[in-house]
Amino acid sequence: MAAMACATPSVAGQSRGDAVEEVSVDRLQEGMRQGTLTSVAVTRAYLARIAAIDRQGPTLRSVIALNPDALAQAQALDAERRAGRVRGPLHGVPILIKDNIETADRMATTAGSLALKDNVTGRDAPLVAALRRAGAVILGKTNLSEWANIRSTRSMSGWSAVGGLVRNPYALDRTACGSSSGSGAAVAASLAAVAVGTETDGSVVCPSSINGLVGFKPTLGLISRSRIVPISHSQDTPGPMARSVRDAALLLSAMVGPDPGDPATARTTPRDYAAGLSAGALAGKRVGVVRPDDLPAPLAARFDAALAVLRAAGATLVDVTMPKLDGLGTAELVVLKTELKADLDAYLATTPAAVKTRTLAQVIAFNRERADAEMPFFAQELFEQAEKTKGIADPAYRAARATSLRLAGREGIDAMLAAAKAGLLVTPTYGAAWLSDPVHGDQYGGPSASTLPAVAGYPHLTVPMGLMQGLPVGLSFIGTANADADVLSAGYAYEQRAGARVAPRYLPQAAVGPGLEGNRR
Repeated sequence: MAAMACATPSVAGQSRGDAVEEVSVDRLQEGMRQGTLTSVAVTRAYLARIAAIDRQGPTLRSVIALNPDALAQAQALDAERRAGRVRGPLHGVPILIKDNIETADRMATTAGSLALKDNVTGRDAPLVAALRRAGAVILGKTNLSEWANIRSTRSMSGWSAVGGLVRNPYALDRTACGSSSGSGAAVAASLAAVAVGTETDGSVVCPSSINGLVGFKPTLGLISRSRIVPISHSQDTPGPMARSVRDAALLLSAMVGPDPGDPATARTTPRDYAAGLSAGALAGKRVGVVRPDDLPAPLAARFDAALAVLRAAGATLVDVTMPKLDGLGTAELVVLKTELKADLDAYLATTPAAVKTRTLAQVIAFNRERADAEMPFFAQELFEQAEKTKGIADPAYRAARATSLRLAGREGIDAMLAAAKAGLLVTPTYGAAWLSDPVHGDQYGGPSASTLPAVAGYPHLTVPMGLMQGLPVGLSFIGTANADADVLSAGYAYEQRAGARVAPRYLPQAAVGPGLEGNRR
């Protein structure tokens, strides 16, 4: 830890990527437009920063693989710009992609597992193809909780056998949360302007909240899920992770669109979500306030301060009570385990011949054979339970899906919106980051806002609301299906007034205040 502390101040400096620290997509684009920056220079700056603080120094381990063709892509996009062609606001901007999403570059898509170390598919997920068309540079892949955190109930978020443990850039001993932990830590540390994560239940909004970011889980079906290592077709969705709502909206806009391979996107049409952002979006709007029970005093204070900002922005706040939704967790788990087996088996059947694990059963066997590498901290009981499920034609599965949809949607979010006569809900996203603990696994504690929108398939945005004892916490904006633009605009209006995001300092441990050492005399 002493060595880490000494290394922290050396993060600054042009040679280590300081030129891109905390720089927005718009500022990068403006520099390239004016000729003071090039995509090649920006890409090199991010690569230098990754070398300085992801591979060395604080050693965040957030980037699992670098794209060997990133600089060539940047050169080609610079040439296009010189020729007068600019594809849009992401032209020449380097981005990172979570390593459960396929890219056609010379990188494997591993989901963090050694079982997929040879999964070099040579194909783009449709969302990646869309980002290329928008002019983005694919800088590399981000580390993640292995298999998107579905292997065990005792997992340690942010750890994978391929990438090791992602560290939180605000306090290196704290979790970066999962499963999009690498995307969260990397964007917080300015290792890229923006990154793509995926969420089944919390895996975009938790690492975003805990790493001081904006994270957006869109309405299910807004972005294609094709060629992404799956958990659940009922709940999986990609989402943007950024340091501002505008950057998240720019990234989202480039990914949205229909995909014949994903029926959920059939009615999706491209849209510029950034163009609709307004600092006055909250004026005259009714907002339902969901205050979880037993909020820790520091988090309650942050939440109260955020509510004051919403009032100052012109919102009418209405307290609503979370309804009793007994059985939701049980029903959701039945759905996730059943769909995991069906969906993962279907995906693995499409992987290259070099991938020898073609079914969930074979992945389980692989993990047992390589337990020292794959299961040094926690087991795979959820995988084993999923393998025993009876398929999506099973009446018990179908009943569980119907129950979870009803409880999360009609009787959950929609009921609270109706009770408040409001268009959206606000609540704390999560508590602050807990210690990374290989013995006991994740120790979530505190509130969690992710489950209802995740199960219902509704939009969920988290926006920074400041630090709690030196650690970031987020404010959630939740709407009903297809209210994505309204949710983003409300979050933007809050963000513009609050200005609550604080850049990380790479502390060896959380700055929780004095008193731990006692008062000896």
